[in-house]
Amino acid sequence: MYSLLPYNTFGIDVSASRFLEYASVAELEEYIAQGAVTTPFLHIGGGSNLLFTKDYDGLILHSRIGGIEVTAEDSQTVSLRVGAGVVWDDFVACCVEHGWYGSENLSLIPGEVGASAVQNIGAYGVEVKDLITAVETVNIQGYERVYSVEECEYAYRNSIFKRPENKSVFVTYVRFRLSKEERYTLDYGTIRQELAKYPAPTLPIVRKVIIEIRESKLPDPKVTGNAGSFFMNPIVAKEKLEALQRDYPRIPYYELPDGRVKIPAGWMIDQCGWKGKSLGPAAVHDKQALVLVNRGGAKGSDVIALSDAVRASVRDKFGIDIHPEVNVI
Repeated sequence: MYSLLPYNTFGIDVSASRFLEYASVAELEEYIAQGAVTTPFLHIGGGSNLLFTKDYDGLILHSRIGGIEVTAEDSQTVSLRVGAGVVWDDFVACCVEHGWYGSENLSLIPGEVGASAVQNIGAYGVEVKDLITAVETVNIQGYERVYSVEECEYAYRNSIFKRPENKSVFVTYVRFRLSKEERYTLDYGTIRQELAKYPAPTLPIVRKVIIEIRESKLPDPKVTGNAGSFFMNPIVAKEKLEALQRDYPRIPYYELPDGRVKIPAGWMIDQCGWKGKSLGPAAVHDKQALVLVNRGGAKGSDVIALSDAVRASVRDKFGIDIHPEVNVI
């Protein structure tokens, strides 16, 4: 058995029957050709979006494909090809260092580049789909395919790669296009408020502010086991919001282009009195109710029990179903 403790940020002490890492497309294709990739299998990134409920009786695959390569450049934009195994925040740091705009609001999100393209990670008004131009893959038969950003069918925390039939499609490289012209997304959360402490926004300052905001709200998984935001923010019809506003006139929301609205799940969980509360060794974080934490020694089942209780409270109080963003294995 192979311990998965270093491969899940929740810090759940589980093991896998087998574990394989590969550092290149050729190495992955060789594993496939040799018949080493047997079912059941699970391809993971940094394990920052996983909750294991038991030992995994199968093969865990992990990419170590690295590299950040400039493939095209003009006066306005730069195109990049990035290995799926690159740590996401290392990629953001590289972009900021080179003066490439677009990824800075996604600073400090845990995980790896390949997983970012599967999950369509997002924060502070930016989603990774806004930066992606294409995703390179290899499937279980060893066939290579490049998906255009349109073919990825991106939606809120979703993509074509999350569908059950595509679990045997492995992301190898992600292609991005970033801006070389100064542009920021600042009208979200407390970004402008925090930026007021500085003379003017620059890429390093915006990244610094995003990191400070995240660190003030989110626990460090190296210290306290967690997977960041455990729940997705629900998207509801405008009519549902208007009905809720009669009872909760100060309910926060974000308008979406399709006329619907996104309501912060963390706010609703807080209103239900869960912030800082524990259920056994699992707890709702005391600074950000969207985050569930392992207080030490929690099993996956402990976190699920807490998640179910929180969801039931929100459903009873607001009539809204909230769903986990984390993949339960």
